[in-house]
Amino acid sequence: MSIFRFPLLVWLGIGILITSLGIRQSFGIFMMPISEHFGTGREFFSFAIALQNLLFGAFQPFIGMAADKYGSKRIIFLGALSYALGLYLTSITSEASMLYISLGALVGLGLSATSYVIVLGAVAKVVPAEHAAKAFGLTTAAGSFGMFAVIPGAQWLLTDFGWQQALQVFAMLCTIIMALSLFMKTSPKANTGAVNQVQDDQTLLQALKEAFNHKGYWLIHAGFFVCGFHVMFIATHLPSYLADKHLPASSAAMALAYVGIFNIFGSYFWGIMGDKFNKRYVMSALYLMRTVVIAGFVTLPITENTAAIFGGAIGFCWLGTVPLTSGLVRQIFGARYLSTLYGLVFFTHQVGSFLGAWAGGRIYDYYGSYEPIWWSTVVLAFIAALLHIPINDKPVARLAMA
Repeated sequence: MSIFRFPLLVWLGIGILITSLGIRQSFGIFMMPISEHFGTGREFFSFAIALQNLLFGAFQPFIGMAADKYGSKRIIFLGALSYALGLYLTSITSEASMLYISLGALVGLGLSATSYVIVLGAVAKVVPAEHAAKAFGLTTAAGSFGMFAVIPGAQWLLTDFGWQQALQVFAMLCTIIMALSLFMKTSPKANTGAVNQVQDDQTLLQALKEAFNHKGYWLIHAGFFVCGFHVMFIATHLPSYLADKHLPASSAAMALAYVGIFNIFGSYFWGIMGDKFNKRYVMSALYLMRTVVIAGFVTLPITENTAAIFGGAIGFCWLGTVPLTSGLVRQIFGARYLSTLYGLVFFTHQVGSFLGAWAGGRIYDYYGSYEPIWWSTVVLAFIAALLHIPINDKPVARLAMA
């Protein structure tokens, strides 16, 4: 199936992810100005972002269940409202502790309802299974394009207007998500039979029991934990790490922008590879690439050129895990409860994100260096590459007999 023949819902999801994840991935460049404004160390802001990611994941299974039951339109609209409120309250608060509620809880809730799990769950119901990984890859790439488009603009807003006004502009951008959600027809009834899905009377409880008894499901959880650790540590701490190396702020913004633009190609590439080859082996190859890229970055001298190269290289394998992981879950368990089952996997991802964001700040404040945490990401990447090899990716017996 050509990407130009994908249903309208896929393109609406792309617009939603460009906005939602473009804003989210820019939070790293706010660390130093917000920390300086409130007179706190980096651990404070790191913990607020870590809490955001933990709640982002904790809300996800319940948001996924609601989307599977009621459809995604209402979930995304309400999530965008929470997102906007959290950003606005962050911009006007005079108390640092308020960031735990605004930037942590409200933005975390908004992200859980406007990002991959909900959008990919909707896409899975309207795209044939044989083209799912490609569709997931294209949709995932949208979030990366948002990163490329939003971060340079965020840096400009920070420089010319300050962090409060920049967050207020982001809050207004959330109205784009609300508008796009109104055109999404994603209720289960509307999509019944749209892609010749296997029809059965499996309940949600039965689906959860089936997944929890599957060893491969837990290995998928473990791999996605590592992905979350990597992504949020780098997104949150790379700007500060480069500043410590005496590079200008523009180099950090450019490196993160390269992460975004190269992930546009990377997400789609890994999605195509997942449709053509065994997804678990493709996933292992992706994590091996991360191992080499991160090890090379922390070994070589840190310059503007190596920062840009690192941004592009890590960007190519940045969120390629999303179409592969969601594709594996769908391949093994089917599309019916994908938002729920992938939502649980995504919660594990966000536990990793919590630890990556928080531990980075904690270790820096304790040791005065990011070096220990960088090398831990190398080890974790190699372990994740090994974890995917023994996954049994055959469809469960219920689907095989249908």
